[in-house]
Amino acid sequence: MATIALSRPILPQQHPRSLSATATITLENISTNPQQSQHPAAVPNKHIPVCPPGPVPQEGPSTPPPSPGSKEYNGHHPHPQSLLYPPSPSQYPRLQAGHLSLYKITAPQIVAALDHLARQPLPDPSQVFPWLHGLHPFNQVQQAFFAARKRAQRRTPTCLRNITLVKADGDLTVSRLKGAVAPHEFLHLDGTRGTAEFLEIDPREGFSVRNFQIQTAKAAMTGDIIVYGEDEGLVRKLGWDVAAAQQKWREKQQLATTAHSHGHGGGHQHHHQFPRYNTFVWVGDFAAEFDDKFPEVVSVNSRGELTGRVLDFFHQERREMYEMSLASEVAENVWLGPTPDQGGEEEAGFDVLIECSDFGRLNVEALRGVLETEEHGEQGGEMKKQQVFLDFPASGSILAPTWSHAEADGILETCKWVWHIAHGTHPFTVSMDEDGYGNDANGNVAMVETADGTTRPLKLRPRKVLFHCADGYTESTMLGIAYYSFATGRPIPDAWLHLHTHMGRNFFAYASDVALLTAIAPRLLQESPVMQGRSLSEITQLVNDEPKWFTGFDGSLPSRILPYMYLGNLTHANNPDLLRSMGIGQMLSVGETAMWRDGELDEWGVENTCVVQGVQDNGIDPLTEEFARCLDFIERGRRNGVATLVHCRVGVSRSATICIAEVMQRLNISFPRAYCFVRARRLNVIIQPHLRFAYELLKWEETLGISPDTNPNDDNNIKNTNGRDEVDDDGGKGFKRELEWAEIAREIALMNRPYTR
Repeated sequence: MATIALSRPILPQQHPRSLSATATITLENISTNPQQSQHPAAVPNKHIPVCPPGPVPQEGPSTPPPSPGSKEYNGHHPHPQSLLYPPSPSQYPRLQAGHLSLYKITAPQIVAALDHLARQPLPDPSQVFPWLHGLHPFNQVQQAFFAARKRAQRRTPTCLRNITLVKADGDLTVSRLKGAVAPHEFLHLDGTRGTAEFLEIDPREGFSVRNFQIQTAKAAMTGDIIVYGEDEGLVRKLGWDVAAAQQKWREKQQLATTAHSHGHGGGHQHHHQFPRYNTFVWVGDFAAEFDDKFPEVVSVNSRGELTGRVLDFFHQERREMYEMSLASEVAENVWLGPTPDQGGEEEAGFDVLIECSDFGRLNVEALRGVLETEEHGEQGGEMKKQQVFLDFPASGSILAPTWSHAEADGILETCKWVWHIAHGTHPFTVSMDEDGYGNDANGNVAMVETADGTTRPLKLRPRKVLFHCADGYTESTMLGIAYYSFATGRPIPDAWLHLHTHMGRNFFAYASDVALLTAIAPRLLQESPVMQGRSLSEITQLVNDEPKWFTGFDGSLPSRILPYMYLGNLTHANNPDLLRSMGIGQMLSVGETAMWRDGELDEWGVENTCVVQGVQDNGIDPLTEEFARCLDFIERGRRNGVATLVHCRVGVSRSATICIAEVMQRLNISFPRAYCFVRARRLNVIIQPHLRFAYELLKWEETLGISPDTNPNDDNNIKNTNGRDEVDDDGGKGFKRELEWAEIAREIALMNRPYTR
């Protein structure tokens, strides 16, 4: 059968669970050691996919235009401005030790410098890449891929002026300022003044465009450094070490710049002077100076509590995940959702809680015991309410074709007993009379024998049942779909889609779940209470009448990012029947081309496709210049009432970048918040926009003019150091980054570390 490639068409022109802005959380067991994660162990099913970079580009990368709205970027100020440079002696008293200098700084000056930096436009990506990727001189693979064509790209950019905050004692679990790092994250110390130097952090081997873990040190090398703490001796000692490291680094870079100039026969060395970066020190009472006066820049207060005033990626992702997977009723008295807080109000709202996990087991007897406990639990004429906690195997843990008949029976029996528990019935009763007593098939009141040998009418109450797992969808997918099919009489494919499109539930299943559910589908329908009276031939016909999209289905649906925008991979793109069934009527292909059968493109409509060509996941090809066209196409679908699938090959880098850009624009939120928003909704796959794409998205903030001062989704309402909203020259609110590049990269690296293998 012939296949065709989709061509480029001519186009017409949300109750966080725990952390809030005012909440405080004590930090425990958080390590600043880069070899250890400060986050909990990995969720077993999460994974980071491999993103092929494509071939080495033969030509230089095209440079996206400067960000609109960045008025200082049109040649007037080629370098970011800073309140710390040059350090005026009247503002920053100078301490001298030989050829080294330190400058004293106050708390208000620190806050003002950070605020000012957040309002400066970042250099264009072409000015800082590929240097930010990491170009170690001995890493021939990385060097050959990025810098073989232009030796100038190997040099350290001179257009950067960052501010790195360093906590002198290295303990970031207490008194941490926004973006602060520990000394060992960028500095090598041997205990002797003048011998400290910056870490050599560029990878010596291997190829990667996702070296987020080296950006802290990169920023420290190319900016001013503020050392703070309450121990004056410790702060001063570290301050001199940092100043010595800066001096060594500057001399090394100046030599490299001079050598480059001589190598090209140039006599204009003064145009290539490496910037001079300085070291500042602050000593004082953190609680009095920052906790009380400038809480907007405090990430962890002096009591070791997260303040919620500075965005924390880990908790933001958990908030987004909770919002996405809030428990909802999918069948009478049966709910799907995330694991509730132990002992909390949400947990108390359910009678039976069934946790799906890799350690869960099939335990039909325990479910049967729920009804038996109630049958004998009458006290003083009142039914005794008991909360029951059970477990069940996670999705993907019962493998076909090795699963046994006992496991298939266990799944079916689980569905049956849950149905009776939720409806307040018993297997030998089929209905309840007006007084709540169970009737048998002949209409007689069913009786039960009591402990003293007498009999009484069987009276049961419906109970609320929750199927739950850590994230609200992964481990509970198999049980949720099996029960929904059993309770509604819908065939497995219909149950799968209906739960997603009409009930709003998200799923991430495995191919083994598809095989298992398909195998037990006839029994689920045959024994379904709502299918009583249907003949075996009718049920068989329902099971056999599979939709075309279900053939070869691997269990993974595209991820719903917004009601009108899905994020997926090339496999999803190659299944137009599935897309149509989900209400997806447009396709945006980023750097990859879907392959459809003859005639399918005409049926879909050429005008409903858009292809971004020539963009590989190589850390070189830009995407910024495609944002407007892509987002216009997505908006076209939204206006027409259809959703758009945005895909690349894997669905985690190029297409995820476009989705983040749309979320930033649609919800008017910063890149860090949009990143966490999309990351949570990509379900079981970790999104992986590479360094350049992430940097371009941070520049996209400038284009959109996003600021935490005006962000409707930011509860912090951060003010500047004068307590007033800063305004730009036009009298409106000015642009302001919520987090700086180095902190964003550091947080992404920390979040991803538990899932790497």
